[in-house]
Amino acid sequence: MKGLIYKDIAIFFKSIDKKMLLIAAGAIILLMVNTGVYAGLFASVMLAMTVGMQNVMSFASDEKASWKKYQLAMPVNAVSVVTGKYVSVVCTLAVSLAGSLLFNLISSVAFRMFDMMVWGVSVAVSVIIPLLWTGVCLPLTYWFGFRSAQTMGLVAVIPMFYLVKYFEDGAGFSAMTNSIFSCIVVAGVMVAVLFLASMIISVIGYNRKK
Repeated sequence: MKGLIYKDIAIFFKSIDKKMLLIAAGAIILLMVNTGVYAGLFASVMLAMTVGMQNVMSFASDEKASWKKYQLAMPVNAVSVVTGKYVSVVCTLAVSLAGSLLFNLISSVAFRMFDMMVWGVSVAVSVIIPLLWTGVCLPLTYWFGFRSAQTMGLVAVIPMFYLVKYFEDGAGFSAMTNSIFSCIVVAGVMVAVLFLASMIISVIGYNRKK
C-alpha cells in the first residue's frame, strides 16, 4: 500500500504541467492584487482548483501505462490500488493547505488585518474543492476512461470561476455573516461522504476493467 501511495504522489508532482502552473500563478497574483483583505481566500480557491485539476491530470498516467496489466502480476488487489489513489489525493491536500496558509499570511501582513473567519474559510475550501473535484472525476476515470474525467474537470472550472467572480464583483464576502461556518461544516461533511462513496464506486469500476 505504501508503495502505491508513493507512486501516485510522485506522479502528481512529476506530471505537473508548467503551463497550467504559470496560468494559475498569474491568476493568483491578479486575485491577490485586486481583492484586498480577501486576497488570501481567493488565492486559496484558485490554488485548490489547481490541485484538483492536477490530480485529475495525473490519473491519466495509469491508463496510458495500462496499469491494470501490471497490477494483475503483483500481490495487490483492486481495493489496495484504488484506496492508494484516494489516500494520495488526501496527501496532496498538504500543498493546498500550505499554500492557503501562506497566501493568508501574506494578505494579513500586507493589509495589516487578521480575520479569523477568512482564514477558516480559506483552509476549508483548500480541502473541500480538491476532494470534491477528485471525488467526482476518479469514478469517471475508472468507469468511462480518463477523457470523460478530464472533460468533467474542465467543465467544473466554469462554475468555480463564476463563484470567484461573484464574490469579487458582487456584494462581497464582507456581506456574509458568521453563518458561513455552519455552511462550511455541512459542505465538508457532504464532501467527505461523497469522497468515501466515490472510492467504493471506483473500486467497482476498476474491478470491471479488463
